[in-house]
Amino acid sequence: MTREPETGTAGETEGARRATGGSPAVPVVVVPDPAVAEKATRRRFSAEYKLRIVRLADSCKEPGELGSLLRREGLYSSHLVAWRRQRDELSKAGMAGKKRGPQARAADPRLRQLERENARLKRQLERTHLLLDIQKKASALLGITLDSDEND
Repeated sequence: MTREPETGTAGETEGARRATGGSPAVPVVVVPDPAVAEKATRRRFSAEYKLRIVRLADSCKEPGELGSLLRREGLYSSHLVAWRRQRDELSKAGMAGKKRGPQARAADPRLRQLERENARLKRQLERTHLLLDIQKKASALLGITLDSDEND
């Protein structure tokens, strides 16, 4: 079996390297896909949509019918679990989206009283420190040595 010679100049073969030893320089230009969003956004489902899908899922009787419904809608089985739980707990009103983030706390009625007491104790502590400083300076002027505590 004879092989036909390849076309091209001498030394040129498929995958040939340059004389410098590197691979042929082909500029690689990466073009971003315009169909892909830069930042993914969280999907939000309305209460009506959730109820409709849960009803359709509950009506699925044939094997594979539920899977095809989920694929067609682009959902996961965990969506169904959460939506059924919402439906059972709160009915249609509870299926509306909830506000994300920390929940507002009810104000403790004792909070204001404790804040006032804390401010009063801080003022009293400042006065005590001031009196101690005056006492130390007076004893230093009069040459009286005070017993020092390690806690000062």
